[in-house]
Amino acid sequence: MNKRGHVLNALLLALGLGFVLEPGLGAATARTTAEITVPIVLGALFPDVDTAFGRHRKTLHSLPVLGVFVAYPVLFGNLQYVWIGVLTHYVLDVVGSRRGIALFHPLSDAEYGLPSGVTTSSKYADLVTVVVTAVELVAFYALHTYVVTLDLDLSAASEAAAGIGI
Repeated sequence: MNKRGHVLNALLLALGLGFVLEPGLGAATARTTAEITVPIVLGALFPDVDTAFGRHRKTLHSLPVLGVFVAYPVLFGNLQYVWIGVLTHYVLDVVGSRRGIALFHPLSDAEYGLPSGVTTSSKYADLVTVVVTAVELVAFYALHTYVVTLDLDLSAASEAAAGIGI
């Protein structure tokens, strides 16, 4: 997907997650949505920084990079929702586009993708983005409802990590 697709995905995802995290139509839902929108959009755009350096869909499109963004809020107590943007960027590139990404870079340059995608210039790219976003929202809803809450206060985890010297 192109930058437009990733921004569309992130904005729709932030709007949907606002309702998942704070169900309703009140001020609390609006505040939650506003709070998570910027980090999710920034995370969704970050992997494409590798167009300016490195190799696109390899350097910053890998599981080790995602691991850094998942660990960051636990270690430092901020950027809690940036990893969602990074993860959904990867999902959109794997599922929504034809090319795929190098998930195991730098160990391997092999690109992984599904045959379900379209080219970034396709007239169906926005439709595919919306469909993938809807599936992501269902997955995040299920994760939040049945596995682990996505609105965790990670300050205690950050303090624990600091206490053991991490």
